[in-house]
Amino acid sequence: MPKVLFHKHGQVFADEVKDNTNLVVRAGIKQFPYPNLRYECGMGKCSKCACRVIAGGEYLPAPNWKEKKQLGERLEQGYRLACQLWISHDIELAQDDEANAAAPAAAAAA
Repeated sequence: MPKVLFHKHGQVFADEVKDNTNLVVRAGIKQFPYPNLRYECGMGKCSKCACRVIAGGEYLPAPNWKEKKQLGERLEQGYRLACQLWISHDIELAQDDEANAAAPAAAAAA
C-alpha cells in the first residue's frame, strides 16, 4: 500500500492508502488527508487542491490538460492537482497556505 506524507502548516501527516487512491475523494469522505487537504470542486476546475510534489513524482503520469490549464508555470515548480492524481506509489506532498497559493493565480489573472 502506498505511503503518503502530507506537509501542511509546518506539520507532517502520514498514512497508508489503498492502491489507486485519489486523496481528494478520501478527504471528501473524511479520511486521510482530511481535514488538512484544501480542496473544492474535485474536478480540476478550481485548483484549490494544488500541491507541490516533494518526492514520488516520477511515478505520476504526465499532467493532463486540466492541470496544464489550471497550474501553468507552477507545473515546472513541481505542483500538481491532487484531484487529478491516483496514487499507486509512495508520495510526499506539500500544500501551501491559502494566501500563498492564491497569489500566483491572482497575478496570472491580472
